[in-house]
Amino acid sequence: MNNIFTTELKKLYTVFTEMGNAVSDQIKQATESYVNHDKAAAQALVQQDQSINSNEVDLEKQALTLMTLQQPVADDFRNVITILKASSDLERIGDHATGIALETIRVKGLQRNEEVEAKITSLTKTIRSMLTEALTALQAIDTPQAQTVAEQDQEVDAQFDEIRHTITKAIQDDPAVAEAGTSYLMVTKLLERIGDRIVNLAEEMVYNQTGEIVELNQGRLHPNE
Repeated sequence: MNNIFTTELKKLYTVFTEMGNAVSDQIKQATESYVNHDKAAAQALVQQDQSINSNEVDLEKQALTLMTLQQPVADDFRNVITILKASSDLERIGDHATGIALETIRVKGLQRNEEVEAKITSLTKTIRSMLTEALTALQAIDTPQAQTVAEQDQEVDAQFDEIRHTITKAIQDDPAVAEAGTSYLMVTKLLERIGDRIVNLAEEMVYNQTGEIVELNQGRLHPNE
């Protein structure tokens, strides 16, 4: 790997990490706006989403320019491809966070459930921790850590199931919660999808290191549900 390529690749990884941190903040802000019923904050977040999309486009341009000008060999080429694929996943994660913000704006005067909202907050913390570890693994090219990140998706699925059961019980106890329950399910499903995207990041890390396309998603805890 020549010095110019190494320098430019480090710049790409820096931009990618900054994008990942911005997306993590986006997830946090989206969930907070939802559980706090803060439509103004949600609206601001929707408007900010374009910056994440622009970051992906800029990163793609830089990566393609690097490949064109430096003509990397196979191992170096995988580094760039990994960043391209991972940045696409980050953009989709940002879209899911925006979906949560849009749901905040949509719901009006629904009867809410504090227990469910507390569990949604907890799930968000789990997901953001996964994302932080995935970004670190990508930066360090740490395959064992990437595999550890993927394993944490089982915890995401477990929390998803727990929230779903809590919603079902809340509706049974008080049918007035039904409309809010639909909203809770939508938000929780978006968070679960974010977890799946983070597993994709871990898989891309393994590809970068080994050149092999692997499936690290171990499947849901309850595949028949």
